[in-house]
Amino acid sequence: MSLYNLDLYALNMDQSKIAHCIEVLCQKGCKEVSLIVLALERGEPMAEMQELNEGERQVVLHELKSIMAVYQEGGTCW
Repeated sequence: MSLYNLDLYALNMDQSKIAHCIEVLCQKGCKEVSLIVLALERGEPMAEMQELNEGERQVVLHELKSIMAVYQEGGTCW
Protein backbone atom coordinates (compact mmCIF):
# COMPACT_ATOMS: atom_id res chain seq x y z
CA MET A 1 0.00 0.00 0.00
CA SER A 2 1.43 3.36 -0.97
CA LEU A 3 1.39 6.50 1.10
CA TYR A 4 -1.08 7.95 -1.39
CA ASN A 5 -3.57 5.17 -0.62
CA LEU A 6 -3.17 5.76 3.10
CA ASP A 7 -3.98 9.44 2.65
CA LEU A 8 -7.11 8.62 0.66
CA TYR A 9 -8.15 6.13 3.31
CA ALA A 10 -7.71 8.75 6.03
CA LEU A 11 -9.99 11.11 4.12
CA ASN A 12 -12.81 8.61 4.50
CA MET A 13 -12.61 8.79 8.30
CA ASP A 14 -14.99 10.87 10.35
CA GLN A 15 -12.73 12.47 12.96
CA SER A 16 -15.66 13.71 15.05
CA LYS A 17 -17.11 10.19 15.31
CA ILE A 18 -13.68 8.86 16.28
CA ALA A 19 -13.21 11.52 18.96
CA HIS A 20 -16.70 10.97 20.33
CA CYS A 21 -16.19 7.21 20.52
CA ILE A 22 -12.88 7.63 22.35
CA GLU A 23 -14.51 10.04 24.80
CA VAL A 24 -17.44 7.71 25.49
CA LEU A 25 -15.16 4.72 26.01
CA CYS A 26 -12.75 6.62 28.26
CA GLN A 27 -15.61 7.72 30.49
CA LYS A 28 -15.98 4.07 31.47
CA GLY A 29 -12.76 4.25 33.47
CA CYS A 30 -9.27 2.86 33.30
CA LYS A 31 -9.94 -0.80 34.05
CA GLU A 32 -12.88 -0.96 31.66
CA VAL A 33 -10.84 0.65 28.88
CA SER A 34 -8.13 -1.98 29.44
CA LEU A 35 -10.77 -4.67 28.89
CA ILE A 36 -12.12 -2.83 25.85
CA VAL A 37 -8.65 -2.75 24.28
CA LEU A 38 -8.32 -6.51 24.75
CA ALA A 39 -11.77 -7.06 23.23
CA LEU A 40 -10.97 -4.85 20.24
CA GLU A 41 -7.69 -6.67 19.66
CA ARG A 42 -9.69 -9.92 19.49
CA GLY A 43 -12.05 -8.32 16.96
CA GLU A 44 -15.07 -8.42 19.24
CA PRO A 45 -17.90 -6.09 18.19
CA MET A 46 -18.65 -3.13 20.44
CA ALA A 47 -21.93 -1.23 20.42
CA GLU A 48 -20.10 2.08 20.83
CA MET A 49 -18.20 1.44 17.60
CA GLN A 50 -20.92 0.07 15.35
CA GLU A 51 -21.14 3.27 13.28
CA LEU A 52 -17.39 3.35 12.60
CA ASN A 53 -15.74 1.77 9.59
CA GLU A 54 -12.79 -0.59 10.03
CA GLY A 55 -10.20 2.15 9.60
CA GLU A 56 -11.91 4.31 12.20
CA ARG A 57 -12.04 1.35 14.60
CA GLN A 58 -8.30 0.85 14.19
CA VAL A 59 -7.69 4.53 14.95
CA VAL A 60 -9.81 4.24 18.11
CA LEU A 61 -7.89 1.15 19.19
CA HIS A 62 -4.55 2.87 18.55
CA GLU A 63 -5.62 5.96 20.51
CA LEU A 64 -6.92 3.90 23.42
CA LYS A 65 -3.62 2.00 23.56
CA SER A 66 -1.74 5.31 23.60
CA ILE A 67 -3.91 6.63 26.41
CA MET A 68 -3.57 3.45 28.43
CA ALA A 69 0.21 3.44 28.01
CA VAL A 70 0.35 6.54 30.22
CA TYR A 71 -1.51 4.73 32.99
CA GLN A 72 0.60 1.60 32.66
CA GLU A 73 3.84 3.57 32.93
CA GLY A 74 2.69 5.37 36.06
CA GLY A 75 0.92 2.36 37.58
CA THR A 76 -2.15 4.49 38.28
CA CYS A 77 -4.90 2.40 36.67
CA TRP A 78 -7.30 1.18 39.36
